[in-house]
Amino acid sequence: MKPISKLLLLFVFALMLSACASKPEEAATSATGEEAVVQGAAEEGALAGEELGGRPSVMRIHFAFDSSAIDSDNRETLEAHAAYLNANPSINVKLEGHCDERGTREYNLALGERRAQSVSRMLTVLGIDSSRLTDTSYGEEKPLDEGHNEAAWKMNRRVEIIY
Repeated sequence: MKPISKLLLLFVFALMLSACASKPEEAATSATGEEAVVQGAAEEGALAGEELGGRPSVMRIHFAFDSSAIDSDNRETLEAHAAYLNANPSINVKLEGHCDERGTREYNLALGERRAQSVSRMLTVLGIDSSRLTDTSYGEEKPLDEGHNEAAWKMNRRVEIIY
């Protein structure tokens, strides 16, 4: 692994760990330079997700139209998840594949399954035991955005990583 990749992975992992810590309001405003960078990346959505119990509960990996390929940005996100899961071997993850409304119900269920399996394979390659991963497809049945335009479709083409 290239040194810059290692540094980026450590940065993302530190970001995930910092999301687990609670700080009083005044302590957050007097952050050190490094903490400010981590805080800024979180505000920009580097690992945007909904939190539950101090750790991310739902994270999303988005896909291109009619694709289950993981792009480089999502690969970095999955590397951070793998690092977190390797550090927490008791945590299992559910992977839910989703699609936009275009295509038949059967096709979208199959595409959602391929997307969830793609994320599962990537996490397995990164050292996570496949017994800790469960994948499911919902096809087009659970959209994030009910709209009928490219912006809505882009949001709905995803895999949700649920802790």
